[in-house]
Amino acid sequence: MSIGKEFKEFAMRGNVVDMAVGIIIGAAFGKIISSFVTDVLMPPLGMLVGGTDFRALRIQLSEPVISGGKIVSSGASLNYGNFIQTTVDFLIIAFAIFIMIKMMNRFMKKSEVPAAPVSAPEPTREELLLTEIRDLLKKNVS
Repeated sequence: MSIGKEFKEFAMRGNVVDMAVGIIIGAAFGKIISSFVTDVLMPPLGMLVGGTDFRALRIQLSEPVISGGKIVSSGASLNYGNFIQTTVDFLIIAFAIFIMIKMMNRFMKKSEVPAAPVSAPEPTREELLLTEIRDLLKKNVS
């Protein structure tokens, strides 16, 4: 089988297509949540903490390089404010996905129809013969 044909079979499976749709929707959902955190949630939180913009929080590790009155290099810095921002983004996205999956599971439980009770399967012909032989042997031994 050629690699092209094998890849086409792989790519056209239902699970792969479902996964691709999930990734695209997840990326868009992530952008919405990031905007919510950056533009709606963090400004009031920053004001509560003293007017701090979390994205501006950093520890400067080296001084900027200035040549001719212009900044050539901004210097190395530890941007822990961006880390706080990204962590809050992640926590909100994870919580939203948790709630969404919980709701989907609850919906799936309600829509499931209880299965009819399973009756014991009919014994096969071989099982019937073996049962008969067993009963005859018991009879002859006693």
